[in-house]
Amino acid sequence: MTKQLMPLTSGWTLWLAGGSVPDDAAYLRELIVPAEVPGCCHQDLLAAGHIPDPYVGRNELDVAWIGRADWRYDTTVTAVPTGYERVDLVFDGLDTVATVTLDGAEIGRTRNMHRSYRFDVTRRVAAGSHLSVLFTSAYTEAEAVKAQLGERPNAYPEPFNFLRKMACSFGWDWGPTLVTAGIWRPVRLEGWSTARLANVRPLVTVVDGTGRVEVHLDVERTAAGEDRNLRATLEVGGRTAEVEIPAGARTAVVELEVPDAALWWPRGYGDQNLYECRVTLTDAGTELDTWHRRIGFRSLDLDQSTDEHGTAFVFKVNGVATFARGVNWVPDDVFPSRVDAERYRHRLTQAADAGVNLVRVWGGGIYEDDAFYDLCDELGLMVWQDFLFACAAYPEEEPLASEVEAEARDNVVRLMPHPSLVLWNGNNENLWGFRDWDWEEPLAGRTWGEGYYLDLLPRLVAVLDPTRPYCAGSPWSGSWDHHPNDPAHGPSHFWEVWNRRDYLDYLNDVPRFAAEFGWQAPAAYATLEAALPGEELIADSPGMLHRQRAEDGLGKLDRGLADHFLPPEDFDRWHYLTQVNQARAVATAVAHWRSHWPVCSGTIVWQLNDCWPVTSWAAIDGAARPKPLYYELRRLYADRLLTLQTRDGHHVVAVDNQSDQEWKDVASVRRMQVDGAVLAEDTLAFAVPAYSVAVLPLSDDVRTLKDTERELLVADAGELRDVVLGTEDRDFRYPPADLLLTTNGLVVTITAQTFVRDLLVQADRLGPQAQADRGLITLLPGESCEVVISGLDPAALDPALLRAAVFCINP
Repeated sequence: MTKQLMPLTSGWTLWLAGGSVPDDAAYLRELIVPAEVPGCCHQDLLAAGHIPDPYVGRNELDVAWIGRADWRYDTTVTAVPTGYERVDLVFDGLDTVATVTLDGAEIGRTRNMHRSYRFDVTRRVAAGSHLSVLFTSAYTEAEAVKAQLGERPNAYPEPFNFLRKMACSFGWDWGPTLVTAGIWRPVRLEGWSTARLANVRPLVTVVDGTGRVEVHLDVERTAAGEDRNLRATLEVGGRTAEVEIPAGARTAVVELEVPDAALWWPRGYGDQNLYECRVTLTDAGTELDTWHRRIGFRSLDLDQSTDEHGTAFVFKVNGVATFARGVNWVPDDVFPSRVDAERYRHRLTQAADAGVNLVRVWGGGIYEDDAFYDLCDELGLMVWQDFLFACAAYPEEEPLASEVEAEARDNVVRLMPHPSLVLWNGNNENLWGFRDWDWEEPLAGRTWGEGYYLDLLPRLVAVLDPTRPYCAGSPWSGSWDHHPNDPAHGPSHFWEVWNRRDYLDYLNDVPRFAAEFGWQAPAAYATLEAALPGEELIADSPGMLHRQRAEDGLGKLDRGLADHFLPPEDFDRWHYLTQVNQARAVATAVAHWRSHWPVCSGTIVWQLNDCWPVTSWAAIDGAARPKPLYYELRRLYADRLLTLQTRDGHHVVAVDNQSDQEWKDVASVRRMQVDGAVLAEDTLAFAVPAYSVAVLPLSDDVRTLKDTERELLVADAGELRDVVLGTEDRDFRYPPADLLLTTNGLVVTITAQTFVRDLLVQADRLGPQAQADRGLITLLPGESCEVVISGLDPAALDPALLRAAVFCINP
């Protein structure tokens, strides 16, 4: 009989099972709450009206008790697979420390959010059976393990490193502390007979145009199936291959070749060709089980060769060296089961539309749902996948060690079919932390995770997924022979900028690969209004400070402004300038580092997204509204980028062509006065080959700004432009902005009568659904631009409100 899947997603209830409870929530001890599965206790309490929205105001603090309570989920099984030799209860995800009982009898315990669990319930489950899952508080488990194994250093005052759970649910410097519990991924009954496909590992390669699929199978048999000769059939691209699995055998390999395979490419390098891949397990012609995924043929190499600059870190796909235009991804919601396929598609499409070609799944979050990786396959977004360790020392003893191995095996096998997956990375910042964060003395010889990153994980990847590279961590210089965060060797992180230094310090380094860097800015105005209802928006208001989780974050924002701008006179000006500063900081880094390709082979901005409304490094805020940084990324991550850079103390033009075609054009570089007068001009013809950068020198008369408070450089090539002032904005003699605004429906035409710097239409001030199609715009005297607004009734486009929503650097 073919395997039968029977979801168990309805009829669940939630009970408060233990723990201290505030007086105003004590009634929950006697209450049955309807529960949604997949989900978590916070979602169920919120949906039933028993708690306020933790994303609004400072409600997060009022619901903190939930994470220290125990919770029980119950349901009645209404039907079971019948006629099968075996029935399994399968949980794709339990968060986190759970005891599973069926009709009062314990059938299993779990302690890992990041893996699946399967329990044999044959002849124990029936229609009418009572299924219960009791979740012990994650704090209770973590604190018990800490007491057993001893304290370990941690960047945050929470015990997330003592259990296998989404670390950022305990809070981060951009996230709330909302410690969840629940059945967070699907649960089902599976009926099967004779045998099933326990694991399917496709090793997909391409050599000389021929695609090769080598599928490794693990087969689980029932007692009655032990003496059966089985057959596995592999189908890819209209071709089939078969293998016999002799009686008693539990493993098999089936191979297939696809001549002239259409290749999968990252976006910007070619098409994302995908093939249906199906494995069928049969017994004498009867189908027992099937496995189906999409795969892609591509070669992959991580070039870590040494040269005169240090140690490279270049992703080569199908033999082509790529410049990684990347973003770091954090869980898109602190309640991850709320992130469905539609939400993934929206967010990842936003990334692709900004020119992103690589997404790093950060190690303090989760292994995302299959839908995430399916979309990355479709969109051509390369995936750098961290194993889930971040910013802390992790014990290597039980009860954690075996869970780490089981989790790694589970997720390597689950994710390896995806052609978008290009790297397994051991951890986030822990090797660096051991060296630089004063860990050694408090560790006093105790384990801290090195054995995971330098032994266990690379061994597992080499055995299970040898077609992909593994890196021990980010940052990591390849060995202890170099400092772990040496920019000359492998991936590096840049946090002295933002934490202690101005963003111009980015210009002092040319890293081989910048895997983390960024600058903060508040969320969009409408996002803040919705999150802080009734509160006057002030930079240091209680609600705004509650949404600033970085150490001295407000001070860093203000010092960052003081380096470049005059003090803002009110919140609106502060809000605008901090968003401008974020975009400029990232632009300074990316443009500089891109101009040094191929020495620098990638930038991964921290970060793409947020999990709630907060002041953070994100380009897209917690309500999915793009900040100006998002639109700046569209410029910075375009195939072709024109920027003014410095070499040997002089201005030059960097012409960066990351497209597959030669770029031939003429660049005009003008030294101008603020009133628009042209003082000197260079006209530079160029022809830059595909995937190359040309640096064009300028004449002394153009590159030398004499009256620095009134002069600027303007570089143009086609529709591309870059502008550099002679001095900081605070010292530049900007004229008062003279703007003419006209509208045609939702198309706003803005004409500048004066030089206008970093013009921005904050469309969300016109309506919460309104969004502009452009970010920061610089106009020379007499120039015009169009900004298209969506999400608003044209009749509601009030001219006075529109003018109040337009900002620029000029007074």
